[in-house]
Amino acid sequence: LNRSADAARGDDTTSLKFAVASWLMQTRPTPNPVISNRDKSCRGFCHDTTGKLLCPVDYNWDDAAIRNYHPDYRVTSYSWPSYLYRDGHYDTQNPTKGLFKGELLVKAVKHIFTSPTSAENTSGFLSSCDFPKRRRTTGERRTRCDVAGLLRMKSIQPRAIAYTAVQLRFALSSAGSWRIMDDDFDQEEFYHNIVDYFELCPSREAAKEVENLLLWWNQ
Repeated sequence: LNRSADAARGDDTTSLKFAVASWLMQTRPTPNPVISNRDKSCRGFCHDTTGKLLCPVDYNWDDAAIRNYHPDYRVTSYSWPSYLYRDGHYDTQNPTKGLFKGELLVKAVKHIFTSPTSAENTSGFLSSCDFPKRRRTTGERRTRCDVAGLLRMKSIQPRAIAYTAVQLRFALSSAGSWRIMDDDFDQEEFYHNIVDYFELCPSREAAKEVENLLLWWNQ
C-alpha cells in the first residue's frame, strides 16, 4: 500500500511539473525567461513569475532584498505563500480574504482529483467529478473513473487541499527532486499547518469562515 501511495504521489508530482509550466506560460505578460516544462532549475526564487507566487504574503516581492533571497528574510512554512490567495492579493486588514482560493491551487486540485482537462474549465469541483458508474455487464465498454471517483469523494476536503498545496509548491520551486526540507521550508509542516487551519478553528467566527470556504470549493 505504501509503495502504491508513493507511486501515486510521484505521478502527481511529475504531472504537475508539466502542467504548471503550461499554465504559467499562458499568462500575460508571458513569463520571461520561458518556464521550461522539464528543467526546474530556473523556477523558484530564480524566476520572477514563480518567485512572486512562492513569496510569503507578509513580504513585498518588489523589495530587492526579498527578490535576492536575502538571509534576513527566511521563507518558512509559517507564512502563507502568495499562490494560496485569489489573484495573489493579501489584505492586511482581512488576512483570510481570498485565502485558499488561488487560481493555480484550484487548477491543481482539479488536475489531480478530476482530470487534467477539467483544470481548464471554471465549473465547480463536484461538476468536474467522474464518479464510478454501475458495474458493467458483458460486452459493455469500460467507464473511465478519475481519482475523486476512485476515492468516492463527494466533496473536496481540507486534506486534499493541503496535499495539493504542497504538490503545487514543489512544482513552482527549483528543487529537482522531492525533499521534505526546501532550505528553511518544511513541506510536511506546511501540510499540517493547512490542515490545522481548517480543522482547528480558534473561534466560532473562524469555523464559519472555513465552512463558507468549503462551500465555495464545492459549489
